Amino acid sequence: MTNDTNVPSGVLDSAHTGDIQGAFGTIRQGDVAPRTRTSMRLKTLLAIIGPGLIVMVGDNDAGAFGTYTQAGQNYGTRMLWTLGLLIPVIYVNQEMVLRLGAVTGVGHARLILERYGRFWGAFSVIDLFVLNALTIVTEFIGISLGLSYLGLPKVPGVIAAALLVIASVSSGSFRRFERISLVLVAGSLTLIPIFLALHPPGARMARDFVLPGMPVGADLSVVMLLIIAIVGTTVAPWQLFFQQSYIIDKRITPRFIRYERIDLWIGIVFVIVGAAAMMAFSAAAFAGTPGQGHYTDALGVADGVAAAAGHWAGVLFAIALIDASIIGAAAVGLSTSYALGDVLGLRHSLHRRPSEAKAFYAIFAGLLIISAVIVIIPGSPLGLLTEGVQTLAGVLLPSATVFLLLLCNDRGVLGPWVNGRGMNLFSGVVIAILVMLSTVLTASVLFPQISSA
Repeated sequence: MTNDTNVPSGVLDSAHTGDIQGAFGTIRQGDVAPRTRTSMRLKTLLAIIGPGLIVMVGDNDAGAFGTYTQAGQNYGTRMLWTLGLLIPVIYVNQEMVLRLGAVTGVGHARLILERYGRFWGAFSVIDLFVLNALTIVTEFIGISLGLSYLGLPKVPGVIAAALLVIASVSSGSFRRFERISLVLVAGSLTLIPIFLALHPPGARMARDFVLPGMPVGADLSVVMLLIIAIVGTTVAPWQLFFQQSYIIDKRITPRFIRYERIDLWIGIVFVIVGAAAMMAFSAAAFAGTPGQGHYTDALGVADGVAAAAGHWAGVLFAIALIDASIIGAAAVGLSTSYALGDVLGLRHSLHRRPSEAKAFYAIFAGLLIISAVIVIIPGSPLGLLTEGVQTLAGVLLPSATVFLLLLCNDRGVLGPWVNGRGMNLFSGVVIAILVMLSTVLTASVLFPQISSA
């Protein structure tokens, strides 16, 4: 791969080269002007901002709402420390795919295929496809729960949400999609008024955020599975594939990597603040009530929040759940379309109109429509599908992170942009822990008698 700071050498779709057309500005192709003033650097950052924010806020999706509020309702703020420990893990993983995308111009799936052969390329894409399809089902489950709380009809609401996501992605304008996505990102801030209204104790939150520990009297096996679920919902395989491809599609080159790192940090702040807020206000809403320690689902949380802070708080929670599920469905669906476009050599860019990239958009629309239909069919095994998401995540996450580390140490791929010794040491430890946790999670789902014992 090239060390040129302007144009990656492995671009597979001609639409991946050209001007950077961000939601808040444009950077012309070949722009090498120095950013000597703060105003110029800020203008550049505004044009670059987007990939890190979208992938991180997309990670606080329907599944995350369930996991974080379950932790808060059942164990108070005692599990906040898991979020603090995950901050460097999130950054290291996403920074590596950031470099891979900007330097190579080639998606994650294609790099695995080219460097490690057809078997591993097919394994990564097929596993990702199935996992993402099931994850999108959970996003529509979240949408249906939010609609139910708001008193809106489930079937037309779910169908309308699917059509809205498909329309926003299929506009043929990268900038338009990014602007819509960042509006949804802003919608995630509706969690903050709920937090402020329930005012969880700040001192206790700060202590639990920095001091690891287990809830007193809790079943250790149950708590361990919840910790694994928190890790799984915060560090998900689709994030690696999505961010790398999205950076390529946005036409970000190595020259602007440091700006994209800032964008990533902003996204990490959003995801951690949102997750901490959900844990904390769920803890405050159910403290001292019969519901404490008895999590049911997101509807139960909305009812508890409404009982503690007023009906408006429950409405805001439902809106935030729908908002998160929509941005999650869009990001997860796109990670699939990008990956298949990479390995099959299809045109795969949001800069293209549907008539120019029929297969790319058809894959995306098909995934969303099928997932929405599954959710609205009476008697669908939604609980089994949710367990399937956990199991497949356990299979894919270790292999995805191993390939990520290998690729970032391959000088034939990254040249001088390969990992340093410190990054490799930290990444190796993280991968070992992820493999262990994923093994435990997969075993607990496939053999539930283990956790019961």
